[in-house]
Amino acid sequence: MMKKHWRYWLAALALPMAMAQAQEPAFPPSQIRVIVPFPPGGPTDAIGRLVAKGLQDKLGVNVVVENRGGASAVIGSEAVVKSAPDGATLLFNATHHVTNPVFLKTLPYDTKKDFTPIALVAGMASALVVNPKVPARSVNELIELAKKSPDQLSMATFGGANQLSSALFKSMAGIRMVEVGYKGAAPALNDVIAGHVPLMFNSLVTVAPHVQAGKVVALGVTDSKRSALMPDIPTISEAALPGYEAVAWFGLFMPRADNEVPGKLSAVMKEVLADPGLRETLSHMGAEPGTLVGDDFRQFVDAELDKWAKVGEQSGVQKQ
Repeated sequence: MMKKHWRYWLAALALPMAMAQAQEPAFPPSQIRVIVPFPPGGPTDAIGRLVAKGLQDKLGVNVVVENRGGASAVIGSEAVVKSAPDGATLLFNATHHVTNPVFLKTLPYDTKKDFTPIALVAGMASALVVNPKVPARSVNELIELAKKSPDQLSMATFGGANQLSSALFKSMAGIRMVEVGYKGAAPALNDVIAGHVPLMFNSLVTVAPHVQAGKVVALGVTDSKRSALMPDIPTISEAALPGYEAVAWFGLFMPRADNEVPGKLSAVMKEVLADPGLRETLSHMGAEPGTLVGDDFRQFVDAELDKWAKVGEQSGVQKQ
């Protein structure tokens, strides 16, 4: 009789375990969809396709990229949140992931709670550039110039992370400049080159040829270390403002998941990011290959959310 009771107890204990195993999604799924929340052709799309190919090569399943642009990456991000957390639908997003909460009053998701960060794939630093007629050839000289004439210098910005990078610079330097807003980086840079606006922050890969041609002067880069594209240009942190860092980045996410898929996917992405071919391609694109996966990337994203929220609040960003 006692043996029979033990069999019942063992069966009862085994049942939840069996149910959990049955509910655990199969990995990898038969096909993976990587949603890029921007139109084709930009850096997020280009790097996202590299990631898709890397996943396909490692997992041996079909991985397709789906572009769902619009609403500053919100439309594509929402589509991922509404998907099953089984690894079949992923989000490849840029810095918009952490800056949208700064600029938008409402989002159809909770950025911190509704996504599971998987991997930081790449980062792209910017440069602080000035028109050659500006009488400053270093970050410190520019800061001194701005302090002597508050609100006399203007700075071209084009929203999002660029606007926040500019705000962080002004805050840390203790200066006031007039922001001139543009709808994109290209028209802003054209006006700096033409001398209509004296300075701006723009991606290193974009400004590099103009610096080489003498059309603009680079004073500093926004990363914590110097760039291979412009090794002679100091970081803003080392030149004048210790701790200043503002880098555009690109990362892989999935819907919030309480299963084993994030861990498995993060392990695969660690292998993808270690591939020499991928790292070389990213470097040629002017990007710094990433290394953070899983919980390390989650901590990075959380820190970015907090950092830019504070910058937005201190600079008086009006949410739309």
